[in-house]
Parts: sequence; structure tokens; C-alpha cells
Amino acid sequence: MAGRATLIYLLRHGEVQGAETRRFIGHLDVPLSPVGERQCTIQAARLRGVRLAALFSSDLTRARRSAEIIGAPHGLAPTLVPALREMAMGRWEGLTAEEIRGREPVAFEDWMARVGEFPFPGGESVADLVARAAAAFDAIVTSAPGSAIAIVAHGGTNRALLCRALGLPFARLLALGQDYGALSVLEQHDGAWRLRRLNERPML
Repeated sequence: MAGRATLIYLLRHGEVQGAETRRFIGHLDVPLSPVGERQCTIQAARLRGVRLAALFSSDLTRARRSAEIIGAPHGLAPTLVPALREMAMGRWEGLTAEEIRGREPVAFEDWMARVGEFPFPGGESVADLVARAAAAFDAIVTSAPGSAIAIVAHGGTNRALLCRALGLPFARLLALGQDYGALSVLEQHDGAWRLRRLNERPML
């Protein structure tokens, strides 16, 4: 609707099973933990009063299930968008940081030193992620201008989308917190984005 701001309620999926191992998950399809289910239920209650026009989600189970919980009070089922998946982490998927450091110390240190530039071996770079996720994000935003829209995706994906919207260099990717189940809110008015909330965690 002309003249009205578009609000994007951007959520990271809830905690996953095995989160305590701190493994690089990427495109691995893992379910939510019971804690993750509760986190999403809390955020769903928080957003109950928001008049959501649409709900979109990554197609990976952890995001899809999170979106189903978020959408339930609104009678909304998520539209699944594979382009919103987490960054593909190649041969590091399923490994912990210590395991990667032990196997490929030089590559791991290079990745740590150049986050936003160095691609995951056998996987994607941030540029690859942005190329697919940004196009999907833009299509979602233009699908319901002047409305409130919820998007449930992943830590890396959300950080990249936030950096792009706010004009931040992708080297700052990890400076933007994205905890399990957390909510960030972007507002677009007259083509410009403003960050209204960042990484607001569900209080268990």
C-alpha cells in the first residue's frame, strides 16, 4: 500500500537437536529440539497481535517447523523458499570447529580471518549466499508492500540479508547477533531500510 512502511519480521529458527555440540550445520536437515519448539512458541505469542500478511520460510526442517509454529496463531502456513537456506558449508558440514581446525588448520584460520570473503571449502561464499537469498528477499518484500511479513531463515542467511539492507560490509557479518529463535525487525519506507529491532531472544 502506497505511503505505508513494509515491516519484515525476520526470525532465526529455534534451537536444533544437538546444538550443544556446536557443529557447522549448513544444508544438513536437522530437527528442532524441545527448547527450539518452546522458543518459537514464545515468539509466536509475542507476534500474535501483529497483522501478518504473509509468512515465508527456508525449506529446511528446522526453519519450516519454526515457521509453522509462528504462523499458527495467524492461520498462516509458510510458503517454502529454498533460496532462504543457510549457507552451504561444503565438506565442513557436520563438523565442530575443533575438528575442522585439526583437519584443515590453514583453511580454517583463513576463513576466520576473512569472514565474508573466504568460501567454505566445497560450499558457498557469502557472495553465493547473497546472490540467491537477496533475490528471494526482494521478491518477498515486493509481494506485499506496506504490509507486515514474517520470514524464518538461518543465522548466516539473516546476517547477510541484514548487512545488505543496512549497507554494511559483509566482513561485519558476525557482528550482527542471530541467536536461536531470535527476532529482528526491518522497516522499509520510500525504498530505505531501517533496523527497528535486532536479535531479540525469546525469554524461556
